[in-house]
Amino acid sequence: MYFSRKAQQPPESDVDGDYLGVDSRPKATPERALGDFTTTNKILPLVPLALVVGALGAGISLALLDMIGFFTNLFYYGRVSVALVSPNANTLGALAAVIPIAGGLIVGLIARFGSEQIRGHGIPEAMERILINGSRVAPRLAILKPISSAISIGTGGPFGAEGPIILTGGAIGSIVGQLFRLTAAERRSLLVAGAAAGMSAVFGTPVAATLFGVELLAFEFKPRSMVLIGIASATADGLRMVMATAGLVAPQPLFPVPAHLPLGGITLLGAAAVGVITGLGAWVMTQAVYGFEDLFGRLRGRLHWMWWPLIGGAIIGLGGLVDPRALGVGYNTIHSELLGRLSLGALALLFVVKLVIWSGGLGGGTSGGILAPILMMGAALGGIAGHVLPGATTGVWALIGLAGSLAGVTRSPFTAIVFAFELTHDQNSLLPLLVAATVSHLVSVLILKRSILTEKVARRGFHVMREYSVDPLEATFVREVMDTEIYTLDADKTLADVYREIGEGSPARRQRLYPVLDGTDRTIGILPWSTVLGGKDDATSQVADAMITPVAVAYPDEILRGVADRMASHNIGVIPVVDRRDPDQLRGLITQFDLLSARQKLLEEERHAERVLSLRRSTRPPR
Repeated sequence: MYFSRKAQQPPESDVDGDYLGVDSRPKATPERALGDFTTTNKILPLVPLALVVGALGAGISLALLDMIGFFTNLFYYGRVSVALVSPNANTLGALAAVIPIAGGLIVGLIARFGSEQIRGHGIPEAMERILINGSRVAPRLAILKPISSAISIGTGGPFGAEGPIILTGGAIGSIVGQLFRLTAAERRSLLVAGAAAGMSAVFGTPVAATLFGVELLAFEFKPRSMVLIGIASATADGLRMVMATAGLVAPQPLFPVPAHLPLGGITLLGAAAVGVITGLGAWVMTQAVYGFEDLFGRLRGRLHWMWWPLIGGAIIGLGGLVDPRALGVGYNTIHSELLGRLSLGALALLFVVKLVIWSGGLGGGTSGGILAPILMMGAALGGIAGHVLPGATTGVWALIGLAGSLAGVTRSPFTAIVFAFELTHDQNSLLPLLVAATVSHLVSVLILKRSILTEKVARRGFHVMREYSVDPLEATFVREVMDTEIYTLDADKTLADVYREIGEGSPARRQRLYPVLDGTDRTIGILPWSTVLGGKDDATSQVADAMITPVAVAYPDEILRGVADRMASHNIGVIPVVDRRDPDQLRGLITQFDLLSARQKLLEEERHAERVLSLRRSTRPPR
């Protein structure tokens, strides 16, 4: 028989009554029990772990900077010191070209006999650990990655320290997470917390580091991840400030710039132009890195990849002879750009040389980060544009170009804006930074399928979606999609009778599950179609003998996410919908196909275009 019940309507209002003494307190409905977030107090035991990860991440990060300083001083100046210096003041002459080659050879040997995972710039590797390995990182990577990166950068490699630190900090977070009984999602949050702590400790940018972790690495925007990332970043920066007070690290901000008046008017148009330039520059930088990677890939089978960093070192060494400012981390060069101290020719030469040796070194598989080089090249592009754009100094335009390039290359515009601000504390540039980062992000998204970070992940056979939105399953109730016109069974019928009634050709055949009702329309069990099909010739067994108790039920007033999780955990595709107050009262059925209705509604909102308002000329005759 067919069962039909009108779908339960949403409650009329949370508040009833009028001003005549009727109770107007809010109703206690299941809908009101739903919260904005799914995070529970299970996050609280993770907070102390985030503090530990933040402290360890800061310690590892600052130790890496010391190692970079040690190797730079040793190879270029022949002295023992951990002070972070630039290689470009060396007096070795042409012999300086040999040092990056030696560094590449050492890194190649470490990768060959230690861990191949040290190759690359760190962030895609961290993303890969999250995507395919349950956020588990081998402990030896936390040792080999910073050592190899310090050697690579200390021997003139034109890379940043932040990429290796992000991977190393992530490894620390993962190792801490592996010591406790945690889920893969919780380990992921700690991994990203460690990565953000490392970035915060290096640059003194805790807010930008938190945004970077959320925008790029966490693959979600939930309190579970954001809270732990923020706590770790703040902890790392707090320790950095203590060390700065003791004179162990540079004080904040890393790149102080002169104060100026707020920028607006024609400067915003110029910022949009810089956004277009840096968006196109993001395409150039991405193509250069993977172009060199493809060139080195052609050597596969002819020359072992262990020797590729040596070739990359030769490219770096020759480039360093052309423009020594392009060597090393280059924080002093970036600061000079932001202060407007480099001429137009110097900026152009710096951009070209840095682009070639950076992409050549990365393509060869050496170890080093990408953020500092992006900052340097972006500042060069902004400074070049600043020689013709009005409304601001060349240094300010370099800052705008820095933010635009970071937004375009990494597809993380909020991180780029806050990062530029925290590096300089130049609050009067925030509006042009917003314009440049937004426009650059738009240009990059339109002309590049993937960023420089996700391209490497894609080349390894995985896909990263960078768009985050509310899951339609979280915003749709069961009552909105459930089927209320369903076929039910009487308990005293035989299986053969049931098969004859709902066999091929019957409208009831579309169901995969049949509720069994008693004489008062109360649910006493369910009968799957597979049981009906198996008993099509059984004229003795009754429905009451073959029916089963449902392993899961749904309620009209719950959201679809819970139903989808229930279906997945029990490996079923259809469940009955019952009344929450009286579970024996059937309300309908919901299938896995009904869950798609929520997605269909979202697609209609995104694809269906209509003109809601129109401006029409009045045809009313004048009075």
